[in-house]
Amino acid sequence: MTHSRGNAAPIIDVIFFDFSGVLAEEGFIEGLRALGRAQGLDPEATMRTATDLCYATGYVNGRTDEAAWWNAVRAATGMTGSDAALRAEIMTRFTVRPDMLRAADAVRAAGLRTAILSDHTNWLEEIDAAHGVYRHFDRVFNSFREGLNKRDPGFFTHAATIMGVDPARAAFFDDNAGHIGRATALGIHARLFTDRAAFRADLAALAPQVNLPEGWPDGWPE
Repeated sequence: MTHSRGNAAPIIDVIFFDFSGVLAEEGFIEGLRALGRAQGLDPEATMRTATDLCYATGYVNGRTDEAAWWNAVRAATGMTGSDAALRAEIMTRFTVRPDMLRAADAVRAAGLRTAILSDHTNWLEEIDAAHGVYRHFDRVFNSFREGLNKRDPGFFTHAATIMGVDPARAAFFDDNAGHIGRATALGIHARLFTDRAAFRADLAALAPQVNLPEGWPDGWPE
């Protein structure tokens, strides 16, 4: 998906970041595929069914718990295993990307505000407890806590309202084209995250005042 940026950089006050696939490796999708393969199931069908059930059961919006979701997944896919064993296959794949957290720090250092906007669950809080993700952001919008998700344009409107920002002065990075489309339709400067090089170019076009060091991500000290 391409977006016209025009010749002049927009005025951006807030940058929203997706979590899985942007700030961390996509543990949910890859974990479900791995579970499907390990159990002799179609990995893509397993992933799609389990993902759809996350929305259909209300788990992603905090309306039911993890146990109910796993029960629904087992019933629909034929998957076997305890909740603990199944969740481990997903949680171990949520590898946080320190370079992206440093990028968020650089955004804040330039005087902009940052927020996570994620379709996630109670797992995001566990990841934060282990890795200190939230401290890099001014606000976290976790669908599990907000009762809204990114399949609903209202989640974007809700987040912009809470942050006190006009959508036209907000940017958003996500690896899901559907979410990008919904955000763009509301006037948010949404960019599809594909890799770090593209992210750097998009960030420079949107907020040239943000100083990512030359050679980023390798240029960041550990």
